[in-house]
Amino acid sequence: MKKFLSMLLVTAMVASMLVGCGGKKSESGSDESGNVTLDIIISQYGNYTQEWWKEFEETFEAANEGIDLNIEIVSWNDIYEVVNTRISTQEQPDILNISGFADYVTDDLLMPAEEYVSDELQANFVPSFWESNAIDGTVWALPILASCRALFCNMDLLNEAGIESVPETWDDVLTACQAIKDTYGDEIVPWGLDISTDEGQAAFAYYAWNFGGGFVDDNGDWALNSAENVEAVEYIQNLIDSGYCNSAPFTDTRYPLQDAFSAGTLAMMIGPMNMVAADSTVNYEAADIPGEHVALGVCDQLMVFKDEEAGDARTEAITKFFDAFYEVETYSDYMVYEGFLPATQDASANLAENAEKYIVGGTEDTAGNSEYFATFCAVLPNCKFYPMQKTEWMDVRNGVIDVEQQVCSGTTDAQTALDNLQAEVAE
Repeated sequence: MKKFLSMLLVTAMVASMLVGCGGKKSESGSDESGNVTLDIIISQYGNYTQEWWKEFEETFEAANEGIDLNIEIVSWNDIYEVVNTRISTQEQPDILNISGFADYVTDDLLMPAEEYVSDELQANFVPSFWESNAIDGTVWALPILASCRALFCNMDLLNEAGIESVPETWDDVLTACQAIKDTYGDEIVPWGLDISTDEGQAAFAYYAWNFGGGFVDDNGDWALNSAENVEAVEYIQNLIDSGYCNSAPFTDTRYPLQDAFSAGTLAMMIGPMNMVAADSTVNYEAADIPGEHVALGVCDQLMVFKDEEAGDARTEAITKFFDAFYEVETYSDYMVYEGFLPATQDASANLAENAEKYIVGGTEDTAGNSEYFATFCAVLPNCKFYPMQKTEWMDVRNGVIDVEQQVCSGTTDAQTALDNLQAEVAE
């Protein structure tokens, strides 16, 4: 894929949830006349989020007499404090857009999604993103937007080194890295690698999934010391030992690596869909990650809090809200406006052909790019997600980073390190 309009893109905000406590709301969402008011908190994704939701609110209320929307936009810097404060005073919103929901499920604060999502909408979600919000088989939230990671290749550098296409297998990666090294010497870094404490768990996911392993097995049980995971960590070690990657993968985060790729001094790396700088002149392609072609998926959520005193009218109003928001034209417009990928199938298909119909937020004439959406929406069905719903996740996150750093520094071997981590987690 050639370089496209990076103005479309906003970094997906993903943060860990803070534990809140509280109970049901103190008042019903409907008044004596039967009118329903929905209190909604939406996270601020950009400078123009407020404008889009104001127009949505006006349009929705005009089409749905008796339903009032009270939509509040809250910055990501403040939203966790705001929400936890409201929960503590039993004033939580009806609908919340935030990242993460497991603590709310633990505290019995949320409605299961199937209680308010229409059958048509449920069937329309990209299955991997719908299923990513499940705990023990119950889906508790809806994906408001999607982001994913892919393999980025500087095609001019690869072609000059005799590599005609993006690598499809891990052996292809090694071949391309050696060709880059032979052609450019120390001038160009063949492969970008981040196994730092910032995002080393992402590296583990990229390689483990695409060697056929992963964090858990088909039953959802931890499977950290699988043969596939051992092979994946040994492959990371080989990249370092062969001199194919950046000189400080233990401390380099993906951000300077993305800058290097945008500057044309890094040939290949796995990164987020919006990693290439707006002013970069690099001729690049974005493709599936080699091996099993599994991508790391990222999504924030929309969730509904319980209100035990409200009746069916509230649930019906919530269903109408979601049906209106995810309507293909409306949702497509919001995705281009904010610079994310859609989590629904019809919007994915629509934007792959018609993204130019929609305008980037804060501009008058900067349209979406269909080829961009076609490229990245095609990745979404292959996405997997961190097992963040499992209580041991943070220990595992830090543990796989330790494994990578220990093995790649020569302190221990991959099998021993992963066996030790599996034993610690499975205790």
